[in-house]
Amino acid sequence: MARGTQMDAFCKWEADTLVLNILGKPRAKRIKIGKVIGKQLEIHVAEDPVRGKATAHLVQFLADEFDVPKRAITVVFGVYNINKQVRITAPKKLPGMIPPRQA
Repeated sequence: MARGTQMDAFCKWEADTLVLNILGKPRAKRIKIGKVIGKQLEIHVAEDPVRGKATAHLVQFLADEFDVPKRAITVVFGVYNINKQVRITAPKKLPGMIPPRQA
Protein backbone atom coordinates (compact mmCIF):
# COMPACT_ATOMS: atom_id res chain seq x y z
CA MET A 1 0.00 0.00 0.00
CA ALA A 2 1.37 3.41 -0.93
CA ARG A 3 1.92 6.16 1.58
CA GLY A 4 -1.02 8.43 2.27
CA THR A 5 -3.69 5.94 1.26
CA GLN A 6 -6.57 4.48 3.26
CA MET A 7 -5.85 1.57 5.61
CA ASP A 8 -8.14 -1.20 6.85
CA ALA A 9 -7.42 -0.30 10.50
CA PHE A 10 -6.20 2.74 12.39
CA CYS A 11 -2.64 1.38 12.42
CA LYS A 12 -0.32 -0.94 10.57
CA TRP A 13 3.31 -1.96 10.61
CA GLU A 14 5.68 -1.51 7.66
CA ALA A 15 8.84 -3.32 8.78
CA ASP A 16 9.91 -1.44 11.96
CA THR A 17 7.73 1.62 11.20
CA LEU A 18 4.29 2.08 12.73
CA VAL A 19 1.78 3.94 10.54
CA LEU A 20 -1.10 5.60 12.42
CA ASN A 21 -4.24 7.31 11.15
CA ILE A 22 -5.13 10.00 13.68
CA LEU A 23 -8.21 12.07 14.34
CA GLY A 24 -6.88 15.14 16.13
CA LYS A 25 -9.07 16.86 18.70
CA PRO A 26 -7.56 20.32 19.33
CA ARG A 27 -8.44 22.65 22.23
CA ALA A 28 -8.70 19.77 24.72
CA LYS A 29 -8.20 20.28 28.46
CA ARG A 30 -5.16 18.00 28.33
CA ILE A 31 -3.31 15.93 25.78
CA LYS A 32 -4.23 12.24 25.80
CA ILE A 33 -4.97 9.27 23.60
CA GLY A 34 -8.69 8.70 23.16
CA LYS A 35 -10.54 5.81 21.59
CA VAL A 36 -10.40 4.17 18.20
CA ILE A 37 -13.07 5.65 15.94
CA GLY A 38 -13.43 3.63 12.76
CA LYS A 39 -10.05 3.74 11.04
CA GLN A 40 -8.56 6.51 13.18
CA LEU A 41 -7.09 6.84 16.65
CA GLU A 42 -8.52 9.86 18.45
CA ILE A 43 -5.91 12.03 20.17
CA HIS A 44 -6.91 15.05 22.23
CA VAL A 45 -4.44 17.94 22.00
CA ALA A 46 -4.33 20.86 24.45
CA GLU A 47 -3.40 23.44 21.82
CA ASP A 48 -5.24 25.64 19.34
CA PRO A 49 -5.14 24.53 15.69
CA VAL A 50 -3.23 27.57 14.48
CA ARG A 51 -0.49 27.28 11.85
CA GLY A 52 0.34 23.68 12.76
CA LYS A 53 0.81 24.32 16.51
CA ALA A 54 -1.53 21.49 17.51
CA THR A 55 0.29 19.09 15.18
CA ALA A 56 3.67 20.12 16.63
CA HIS A 57 2.37 19.38 20.15
CA LEU A 58 0.92 16.09 18.91
CA VAL A 59 4.32 15.05 17.50
CA GLN A 60 6.03 15.86 20.82
CA PHE A 61 3.38 13.88 22.69
CA LEU A 62 3.77 10.89 20.36
CA ALA A 63 7.56 11.03 20.73
CA ASP A 64 7.15 10.78 24.51
CA GLU A 65 4.43 8.09 24.32
CA PHE A 66 6.40 5.86 21.93
CA ASP A 67 9.81 6.68 23.47
CA VAL A 68 11.38 7.95 20.24
CA PRO A 69 13.05 11.23 19.25
CA LYS A 70 10.81 13.72 17.40
CA ARG A 71 12.85 13.11 14.23
CA ALA A 72 11.55 9.50 14.22
CA ILE A 73 8.02 10.81 13.54
CA THR A 74 6.92 11.92 10.09
CA VAL A 75 3.57 13.57 9.43
CA VAL A 76 2.60 12.05 6.06
CA PHE A 77 -0.45 14.27 5.68
CA GLY A 78 -2.68 16.48 7.79
CA VAL A 79 -0.31 19.03 9.34
CA TYR A 80 -3.12 21.63 9.08
CA ASN A 81 -6.05 19.20 9.35
CA ILE A 82 -7.65 17.08 12.07
CA ASN A 83 -7.26 13.99 9.86
CA LYS A 84 -3.60 12.95 9.91
CA GLN A 85 -1.33 10.08 9.13
CA VAL A 86 1.99 9.70 10.92
CA ARG A 87 4.86 7.25 10.62
CA ILE A 88 6.82 6.36 13.75
CA THR A 89 10.15 4.66 13.13
CA ALA A 90 11.22 1.97 15.62
CA PRO A 91 8.93 2.81 18.57
CA LYS A 92 10.36 1.55 21.86
CA LYS A 93 7.03 1.70 23.78
CA LEU A 94 3.50 0.92 22.57
CA PRO A 95 0.23 2.11 24.13
CA GLY A 96 -2.17 -0.74 24.91
CA MET A 97 -4.34 -0.36 21.81
CA ILE A 98 -1.38 -0.73 19.41
CA PRO A 99 -0.65 -4.34 18.44
CA PRO A 100 3.01 -5.38 18.59
CA ARG A 101 4.93 -5.85 15.36
CA GLN A 102 4.81 -9.40 14.03
CA ALA A 103 8.25 -10.92 13.46
